[in-house]
Amino acid sequence: MKVLSVASEAVPLVKTGGLADVVGALPAALAGHGVEMTTLLPGYPSVLKAIGRARSVHAWDLLLGVPARLLSGKIDGYPLLVLDAPALYARDGAPYADVAGQDWGDNWQRFSALGRAAADIAGGAMVARGKPRRFDLVHAHDWQAAMAPAYLHFAPFGGEAGRVPSIVTIHNMAFQGWFGAEVFPRLGLPREAWSIDGVEYHGGLGMLKAGLACADAVTTVSPTYAREIRSAAFGMGLEGLIVARGRAVSGILNGIDTGLWDPSRDPALAAPYEAKKLERRTANKRALEAEFGLEIDEGPLFIVVTRLTWQKGMDVLLEVLDHLVGLGGRLALLGSGDSAIEEALHQAAARHPGRIAVRIGYDEALSHRMQGGGDAILVPSRFEPCGLTQLYGLAYGCVPVVARTGGLADTVIDANPAALAAGVATGVQFDGIHYDAFAAALTRTVDLYNRAEQWRTIQKNAMKCDFSWKASGQAYADLYRALTA
Repeated sequence: MKVLSVASEAVPLVKTGGLADVVGALPAALAGHGVEMTTLLPGYPSVLKAIGRARSVHAWDLLLGVPARLLSGKIDGYPLLVLDAPALYARDGAPYADVAGQDWGDNWQRFSALGRAAADIAGGAMVARGKPRRFDLVHAHDWQAAMAPAYLHFAPFGGEAGRVPSIVTIHNMAFQGWFGAEVFPRLGLPREAWSIDGVEYHGGLGMLKAGLACADAVTTVSPTYAREIRSAAFGMGLEGLIVARGRAVSGILNGIDTGLWDPSRDPALAAPYEAKKLERRTANKRALEAEFGLEIDEGPLFIVVTRLTWQKGMDVLLEVLDHLVGLGGRLALLGSGDSAIEEALHQAAARHPGRIAVRIGYDEALSHRMQGGGDAILVPSRFEPCGLTQLYGLAYGCVPVVARTGGLADTVIDANPAALAAGVATGVQFDGIHYDAFAAALTRTVDLYNRAEQWRTIQKNAMKCDFSWKASGQAYADLYRALTA
């Protein structure tokens, strides 16, 4: 089976968040299930530089008003297509915003063009040895790729492209891609697409909404999030459409790359270790304390690796920091985001020198060292479609302390009395993103940490969990086959 995966980012070529990790991992995850996945990415400067001299396999005189060509390459050894449209992608800044952090005003065009190109490609626009190269299914990720199912549904470009089934995966419902109605005439879609069952949403173009309405199936990145987005609290205005799609909506849990995230052979660690040799983690803890300039003691070392935003519960983290220090804990934090939160964290570090340390930015190797040296990772998200940091924490025996939501609820087994008695606990969960709930969770975590034998059991349980892509890859392959049967 040949599947075209369409996304705005994928490791190792371009990354702003967890979306890139998932898109980059899927080709390998599905290869063992009889699925040949080709990834389609925009031709950002960094992507073009990474693929070097790539072969052009198709060209458009005008693709949503601009010339474009399609380049063929590889991503970690798997097939890659790059949409090279300099008028849309050849610019400084981030994938979605300029150097000042302002969204590109033509993002509707940049990513609608990606969707239109995907529809063309799926329908056989590329020709190899005199025959169109077709795909059995299109898998679009988030709002940036969600126009692909709309083009497949309303305008069968490329001959038979309209008969190619499609899936949209929601990685975060909060980001929807809404633009004014004035852009619709430039999309190249028929008039009937401008409807409640098409691309129109609150009087404008809703790109994620278009994909949700038009795709043959909708997935999210955890089963709990698939249920949560049926409610107003999590559906972000699209809960009615999710409910209307009924059984077409499902959740498939993300996996992690267990080759990259393996404490027994992680080159970033001062002392690689495994579950049978947890005592080796102490060397990593000492190294992490030194790297962050934290006081050395035997109390728990908490870590946070995240975007510093309201969604991630960072405002409530700020409220509990004095309590955390009062319990004898210390905190090492790595992240960036809201400037007010960044400043407040710096103030907390100044208030508790040697107990709280903050690094603004992102450092992949440092995140590995933090998972290998921290005792517990804090993930107090208000909503979390899946979450990856808690999965990395489980793999490294860095006990997750998480809000009971989305993928956090699906992946961490709370250390309640029943789970402790059964010997299956892997972390700490709490309900409600507010001071009392989070502070109580921290108190409970420190109590568990002080019971050394019980804490080691929780760590070992966590490290036994299998969050590789094996099961999720099978679930995606089964869905693909159901849609193409």
